[in-house]
Amino acid sequence: MATLANRTSFDVLRDWLRRPYVMLGGFCDRWYEELPWRKRIPLGQRGEGIARRHLRRCGYLILARNYRASGAEIDLVALDASQLVFVEVKARSDHEAGLPQEAVDDHKREQIRRAAEAYVMSRRAQGVATRFDVIAITAAGRGRRLELIKDAF
Repeated sequence: MATLANRTSFDVLRDWLRRPYVMLGGFCDRWYEELPWRKRIPLGQRGEGIARRHLRRCGYLILARNYRASGAEIDLVALDASQLVFVEVKARSDHEAGLPQEAVDDHKREQIRRAAEAYVMSRRAQGVATRFDVIAITAAGRGRRLELIKDAF
């Protein structure tokens, strides 16, 4: 993981230029999700779409969606600079069932790790640095809150 001291001026400039694009995209996503026909799509699928668009705007390259292996599923596999990132997306309409990130318990983490190992082996990417992120989405629609938790486990 790149620390602040390792960042070049190009990285800082790129992030600064990308910030308005990410904010505008988030605003457009909220409007898009409020369209009547979008409400018929299950919350989990809408959440994965929101997360995928957010990661793309943040500069990630999406390599796979809903990758299944070893009895588990990884919602998104992406490339962030030179790191292979396995992303679990959790969406909740409210906090009654708890925070979305709390749903990624030890059992789920172990399943994701097994599926990630299978992905790395199948792509022959053993030397690539990996990371596990969680995207927590609460209340899809205009009041939506998206939180990207890097290195979640």
